[in-house]
Amino acid sequence: MTSHMITADAPGTWKLGSLTVNRIGFGAMRLTGNAAFHLGTPGDRGRSIAVLRKAVELGVNHIDTAAFYFSQLRSANEIINSALAPYPDDMVIAAKVGPYRDYHGDWGTPARPDQLRGHVEENLRQLGRDHLDMVYLRRMGQDSIAEHFGALAELREVGLIRHLGVSDVEPRHLAEAQAIAPVVSVQNRYGLGHHAPVTDELVRICREQGIAFVPFFAVAGSGGAKGASTTYDEEVLAVARAHDASPSQVRIAWTLHRGPHVLAIPGTGNPDHLAENVASGALRLTADELERLNALHSKAG
Repeated sequence: MTSHMITADAPGTWKLGSLTVNRIGFGAMRLTGNAAFHLGTPGDRGRSIAVLRKAVELGVNHIDTAAFYFSQLRSANEIINSALAPYPDDMVIAAKVGPYRDYHGDWGTPARPDQLRGHVEENLRQLGRDHLDMVYLRRMGQDSIAEHFGALAELREVGLIRHLGVSDVEPRHLAEAQAIAPVVSVQNRYGLGHHAPVTDELVRICREQGIAFVPFFAVAGSGGAKGASTTYDEEVLAVARAHDASPSQVRIAWTLHRGPHVLAIPGTGNPDHLAENVASGALRLTADELERLNALHSKAG
């Protein structure tokens, strides 16, 4: 499908708390190189800055990032700051805290509740902001998130954070967080070909409660942090051919068709891929195509 002048509001908008965002956003992980973290070679900084500026031109006003998105020589937050500051008035930047990496890039012990303020402040320093629009608590395997989420709720009360979300959770963790402070978004791994019944349940709960659901690795599928898979099921390829679209566009479109509350945050360091990703929001799948793709999703592991 053509990507000529298709903008990020093509599939509509949603509200993250008080903040209205276009349903096609941008994930910043890939800005630092051709794969996440210290995998692969560092990305071209100038091209990454150009990608972000092009994203804004295409109507992207929701960027998902983290201080731990860095590779050799590159920091996603620093690139965002360089490209976009002073930030557009409608720009919503979401960060996540919980995981920890040291200066060498090695993963260390996840943050304790009393360390989360430092994680939030590090995002603020790198982004050049005095508050964060959205902060997700990324659950790091703990059974209860109450103490960690409570620490973020305190930072919301003092104005460092405007809205809160949770990531990599089960429905019980969402309920646990909601008993402490409002949750406006849930972020879990989700996408065509990666089926987890607990996440399907969360998509439903979020729809019923008017909470945004923001899947990560929706395009990468089984590739995860290493990048998108280059092999696709025949059903995906058939739908792509019918719409003169790429398989990645079909995957993003399927995600958006899961409900008006589902937001896409595909990431790339390639300007051409960016325009293609944004154009996915205009792809309208037929009822028959959705039925076939839903069946593929249901049987996936």
